[in-house]
Amino acid sequence: MNKLTLAGIITTVIMLGATYLSVFGSKGGLNGDIVNMLAVAGAVALVIITVFVVIKYVRQMQDDTASGQLADENWDGIGEYKNELPAGWALMFLGTMIWGMWYFLVGYPVNAYSQIGEYNEDTAAHNAKFEAKYANMDDEMLVEMGESVFLAECKVCHGLTADGIEGKAADLNARIAKDSVIHVIMNGANNMKTDFPGGMPAGLNYMFADEAELAKLADYVVAGLPEDDSEGAALFEKGTCNSCHGANGEGMAYAGPKIDGYDVATVSAVLKDGKKANIGTMPKFADRLNAKQIEAVSAYVSSLSK
Repeated sequence: MNKLTLAGIITTVIMLGATYLSVFGSKGGLNGDIVNMLAVAGAVALVIITVFVVIKYVRQMQDDTASGQLADENWDGIGEYKNELPAGWALMFLGTMIWGMWYFLVGYPVNAYSQIGEYNEDTAAHNAKFEAKYANMDDEMLVEMGESVFLAECKVCHGLTADGIEGKAADLNARIAKDSVIHVIMNGANNMKTDFPGGMPAGLNYMFADEAELAKLADYVVAGLPEDDSEGAALFEKGTCNSCHGANGEGMAYAGPKIDGYDVATVSAVLKDGKKANIGTMPKFADRLNAKQIEAVSAYVSSLSK
């Protein structure tokens, strides 16, 4: 017996001993569980096969000499032999392909049961039950539910009192900030595609003479679009803002959101699709909240600035 074989035997004994201790030591054995039995059998087979393969190829590297016909191609004088594909490899590849087709078509077809499918079905059923249970809520109850959902999902960024984090999350007690208005006019807003598919184009600042006019328009929007004869009101009309957002900023379905305050439709649109603004990007919550929860949070946020 040479040193290589002896080293393989010692390694096998040590690894099998470690496997035995891990199974029958503090963990209490197999407990008659077929899964545990298969796992241990697989571990034993893996240890033995690994040691055997290592011994085989180390010995082959020690003793074998290269022979055969060289391929025509070479790289910097280094060539390779024209070795036939080992029959075992070809059979394993063919067997894997056959097994794969069997697995997808018979063993576990794509339309078979899956945990993800079951989860999606259970979620849909729960949401339907939830919608039915709370279908006839009055406005006060809707706001109360919205506050609960807000505290669970939204307070992390917008704070307990929805006053936001400066530079990172908007203050929801006010409809919009001045720098946000200017950013949207210059860069556009194409986030809320579900409810406002047209979006707002970028570069609308070309309609205004200078930055001073742009600032006056932003001040007018932040002030809630008061009905007066101010320069801001004239600029709002000059920029054709009323063609999408309405004469008083009340919003228009499918065209532009409400900008003189919050409403359920505007907040819902943000929750469905998320929003990218001058202070960062807000992720969408359509995958986390059902329709009634989105409506409730929207009602709660709308109530803050009234």
